[in-house]
Amino acid sequence: MISYVKGPLVDIFEDTVIIEAGYIGLEIHVPLSVLDRLPGIGMETILYTYFQVREDGMCLYGFLNRQDLRMFKQLISVSGIGPKGALGVLSAMTPDDLRVAIISGDAKAISRAPGIGVKTAQRVILDLKDKIDMADVLPAQFAAAEGPEISAGGVAKEAIEALVALGYSQTEANRAVGKVEVSDDMTSEDVLKASLKHLAFL
Repeated sequence: MISYVKGPLVDIFEDTVIIEAGYIGLEIHVPLSVLDRLPGIGMETILYTYFQVREDGMCLYGFLNRQDLRMFKQLISVSGIGPKGALGVLSAMTPDDLRVAIISGDAKAISRAPGIGVKTAQRVILDLKDKIDMADVLPAQFAAAEGPEISAGGVAKEAIEALVALGYSQTEANRAVGKVEVSDDMTSEDVLKASLKHLAFL
């Protein structure tokens, strides 16, 4: 198993890159979200990889961090989605946007990826909604701020701040959280998940 590849970036193509590792040039398939964030040619690069062995050959798929690699592995665990299909999804939307779409049940957003119909998108949501780690979605300051003493009002405030940090407007965040019946036993993650579901239908 090849966990990661580290070395100078040799070349960049439409959906693959070449990284030199141990005097060998490795071709690695990557989503567009990776291509947009790569350093310049000749710069040292590290990609966390998934190694696929097939009857007709072997393929490496690479990602900039372990969280995005985990998202890729979760996608290919869904029936009907192979590595190329998963790469297409992660090229059509960022891993963070995909996580938010899964949590909020936004099948329409996922189905915009090439080769992914509404039924497959719904299957992605059904299979993965309980596997998404909110720590990968929430900005770090909110993921670490949870505490049992936080009141319902404080939890709602944190959820609003997290939605704004995720790119929603203050008005959208206030409206979405306002539709959630917040109780004392709910965490900000609970409120955020419920709010994202409301936002998916706005």
